[in-house]
Amino acid sequence: MKPSELREKTSSELTQKLHSLREELFNLRYQAKTGRLEKPSLIRNIKRDIARINTITKEKKDAERAQQKKS
Repeated sequence: MKPSELREKTSSELTQKLHSLREELFNLRYQAKTGRLEKPSLIRNIKRDIARINTITKEKKDAERAQQKKS
């Protein structure tokens, strides 16, 4: 998922996406432990998407705080 796509979403949409990615990561890890995972690179991609969402969420919160301080 591209960062530009994530920046267009609202904070609630990002939270929902983060939740679904964490569930998917859990399922992929479970498949890896049982030996049924076909594409191990999916785990890395999901982790990166989670990190992107966390970063963008933090950027949005920092921007809100900065705007509140100006007011």
